[in-house]
Amino acid sequence: MFRDIINQFSIHDLLDIVIVAVVLYRLLLMVRGTKAAQMLIGLVLLLVASIVARYFNLITLDWLLQGFWAYIVIGIIIIFQPEIRRALAKMGETPFLQAFTTAEELKSIEEIVRATASLANRKIGALLVLERETELRDFIEIGVPLDARVSRELLLSIFHPSSPIHDGAAIIRGNRVAAAGCFLPITLTADLKKTLGTRHRAALGITEETDAVAIVVSEETGAISLAMNGRLNEQLDMTTLRQLLTETFTAKKGQK
Repeated sequence: MFRDIINQFSIHDLLDIVIVAVVLYRLLLMVRGTKAAQMLIGLVLLLVASIVARYFNLITLDWLLQGFWAYIVIGIIIIFQPEIRRALAKMGETPFLQAFTTAEELKSIEEIVRATASLANRKIGALLVLERETELRDFIEIGVPLDARVSRELLLSIFHPSSPIHDGAAIIRGNRVAAAGCFLPITLTADLKKTLGTRHRAALGITEETDAVAIVVSEETGAISLAMNGRLNEQLDMTTLRQLLTETFTAKKGQK
């Protein structure tokens, strides 16, 4: 039987398998590190439950699951809307557009670094959150929408003590400040230094729940910290901050 399958195997079958494998691999890369990855695991578990129900003839469970799968296409479109939109956008990318995007990202990073250094020199507290793969829409919606190009002057005005939104976080998406005055989840870890305040706890909180990067300027000392993956790097200078942001947002793009 196995020999018969081998004999019937053709180059078209191999091409079919390779194409499906590449598509699945790209889909997994898109959802890796996002909330959609957890939803995808849930869908796989439901699929396994459906197979088990059919195999053991569990009529009621099988009926419920079949009713669910009838609407699965609509559910996938709703659940994976951000990933689908991102995939369609990437399909239209060209080398020229990729180079342009990288240049824009480098310019935005430089504006962020300059603004952070100015805030630190003046000991003005600030919290900047840079969105990565996981969308921060829920946090953006509760803040003040801006949708303005990233610039040193804009960030300084947002966090000026006289600004009504200086206590919240500014969320940056690409080269745009999406919103300011945003409230973030606070970390519950007990290992944090007592000298670190609410901004540092919020920076750790958002990086524990998402893959975002958070920059904190201490109001008391002017020290610059960067939170990523639930970890806090303290006492950073401009050079180190610029290097970390560049490696995170541009250097890894060429590895995808």
